[in-house]
Amino acid sequence: MKIEVQRATTLKPKPADPGALGFGKVFTDHMFLMNYDEGKGWHSARIVPYGPLSLDPATCCLHYGQLIFEGLKAYHSADGSAVMFRPEQNMKRLNISAKRMCIPQIDEDFALSAIAELVKLEQDWIPQTPGTSLYIRPFVIGTEDFLGVHPSSSYLFCVILSPSGSYYKEGMAPIRIHVEEDYVRAVRGGAGFAKNAGNYAASLASQVEAQAQGFAQVLWLDGVERKYIEEVGAMNIFFVIDGEVVTPELNGAILSGITRSSVLEMLSSWGIPTAERKLSIEEVAQAHKAGKLEEVFGTGTAAVISPVGGLGWRNKVMDVGSGKIGPIAQRLYDNLTGIQTCRLPDPFGWVYSIDS
Repeated sequence: MKIEVQRATTLKPKPADPGALGFGKVFTDHMFLMNYDEGKGWHSARIVPYGPLSLDPATCCLHYGQLIFEGLKAYHSADGSAVMFRPEQNMKRLNISAKRMCIPQIDEDFALSAIAELVKLEQDWIPQTPGTSLYIRPFVIGTEDFLGVHPSSSYLFCVILSPSGSYYKEGMAPIRIHVEEDYVRAVRGGAGFAKNAGNYAASLASQVEAQAQGFAQVLWLDGVERKYIEEVGAMNIFFVIDGEVVTPELNGAILSGITRSSVLEMLSSWGIPTAERKLSIEEVAQAHKAGKLEEVFGTGTAAVISPVGGLGWRNKVMDVGSGKIGPIAQRLYDNLTGIQTCRLPDPFGWVYSIDS
């Protein structure tokens, strides 16, 4: 399928201070769009000026939540060229989400080439200050206008770009997270493994309450027994217990994070013991009591590695790491960001180069 390109006649001014960008508040000049209609398939691939979408008030995604998305980044490499980090994994996961939400599959290779073409067009928007990046948000919405619970017969695939500042403006200070025991985010058999809008909407009430108590994030437990750790609101989670790095196993309720996968591969290559298994909050508390809980950190596209300095559970806070990032988390952050920006060699083949 050919991608038609309509360039914007007026370009936006680039941010004067990339370090003050924040996240998801500034958007580039262009976006990618592609439509789907039943009986016709995906069609009309195009890059057009960034602007509002026109939707009927009865558009089904507004009422029944047929909306999936992805998140990845583009960076300036050491030689100034544009690169992305493992984008093929994002396209694969997009289709996993699509299948769960009854959305037609998208040709992953074509979607990746379309994103690369859009990023190539917007290369000047990639900030060059250390720690910054161009955030890429692909998403798909059901666009048929109807009121009734059934899959849409039409869809829109859209990709927008947002230059983003450093996640750590004042250094990698560990965060405190609240262990949630009242609310449930997802259960096995549900849609927790899919990156769909409803999962995030369901997490908001707990997030607001946790922040009111002085916590930055929520740590979710399983929705059946309410004892096994699953993930943080916007990240996967890792625990270093007595020299072993443990993360909850993928059980159908946890998002299969691309940074999570990268961390496991990297740790394995270093010979550091790892385990993907059920992990109860009681086990973590016992490890903390015994002095064996050495590090806790989250992993995700936005932060890459986010050190955790405290776990709030049952009106107590388990302090971790004396308020500093642990050595394993620091090493992972340095190596992952080094590979992402091509400052370090890429022995895993994770970097996707966008031709100039």
